[in-house]
Amino acid sequence: MRISVIGCGYLGAVHAAAMASLGHEVIGVDIDEAKVEALTSGHPPFFEPGLSELLVKAQEKGRLEFTTDVSRAAEAQVHFVCVGTPQKPGEFAADVTYVDAAVDSLREHLTSTSVVVGKSTVPVGTAERLAGVIAPSGATIMWNPEFLREGHAVEDTLHPNRLVYGVASGQAGQRAVEALDEVYATILSEDTPRMITDFATAELVKTAANSFLATKISFINAMAELCEASGADVTQLADAIGMDERIGRKFLNAGLGFGGGCLPKDIRAFMARAGELGADQAVAFLKEIDSINMRRRVRMVDIARDALDGSFIGKRITVLGAAFKPDSDDVRDSPALAVARLIATQGGVVTVTDPQAIGNAQKSFPELRYEADTGRALSGADAVLLLTEWREYRDLDPAATAELVTGKVLVDGRNVLTPELWREAGWTYRALGRP
Repeated sequence: MRISVIGCGYLGAVHAAAMASLGHEVIGVDIDEAKVEALTSGHPPFFEPGLSELLVKAQEKGRLEFTTDVSRAAEAQVHFVCVGTPQKPGEFAADVTYVDAAVDSLREHLTSTSVVVGKSTVPVGTAERLAGVIAPSGATIMWNPEFLREGHAVEDTLHPNRLVYGVASGQAGQRAVEALDEVYATILSEDTPRMITDFATAELVKTAANSFLATKISFINAMAELCEASGADVTQLADAIGMDERIGRKFLNAGLGFGGGCLPKDIRAFMARAGELGADQAVAFLKEIDSINMRRRVRMVDIARDALDGSFIGKRITVLGAAFKPDSDDVRDSPALAVARLIATQGGVVTVTDPQAIGNAQKSFPELRYEADTGRALSGADAVLLLTEWREYRDLDPAATAELVTGKVLVDGRNVLTPELWREAGWTYRALGRP
């Protein structure tokens, strides 16, 4: 099929490359000329494992193009809307300006056989409203939420654990289902579960899923606070309750909490939309989820300061990690950078290192010091904080690392290291929620 992807940021670029790899002819459209040039050259302006290779292969086969000219999308049968929905400045609500603009740019190019597929995470009610916007063209709209994990986006697009179609009732909805089934034919042949719902349910799926994950993460972090007060070990507690199959062990890793461009803004947008619908009490608990998550950052700073005898002034602090999670260069709402900045404001001389995210971190927090080489970043440090659990940091040798630093103080913000190994090498090991 001929497909257009409107918006070639993180979601759109991955989706365009993945659809081309499935054999479709794809035209990616974005208003950012620099982004289009980077994607055309096979060098995306963000880090995602496997994406560059996918882009190059698809373009070599002539199946994928990028452009700033939306009229080039006119011949597409299916149009995917993949633009961002950031948090509104000063509000919790999601900003759907880019979604509206994307659909508006398509309107004059739509026909009665066109299918517009929304993938952006939007407030419930958006699809119904946009259906009215494109109605004069006779085109059909549906919502197909994405469930990508940064660092695994290519795999999650090509081999998703489920597909959700939000469609209108009647013949138009059936036509949309048939079109998307053809797009995803290869994926569906792998027995991928497919759910067909109404618009509202499909729109709620992503934000409900992210809110549940945020709740589970914040629950174990709340338990970490109790463990710190009582002397218990939160990792053992998580192991014990995770053995209950009704609970499960995934997302029960206590630590610095979540960040990035999805979970924080999605749960806030969920609360905002629920309030608009008069159902704010139903998700009131999410306010505390957000609060617990933000408290972890302050607590991390407190533990690090305590390990340095109560003051950061004049102390050299090395922060391992700038991205909000490993295998990504995304620093949006990064807990690691929030902690680094707090320590710097309290007199610490902070050096941040990261395998991929230093460039983005420098744009957001230019006042911090950065060093790409891990060894040089560690040299002379009075304390080391592991804040993003990149594999290379998890694999650091305690004895070899001790030879680089001035003070053998380690604060494990992600609870991924083995305390005994570090303590045996002479380190003072501290972690959130552990004795």
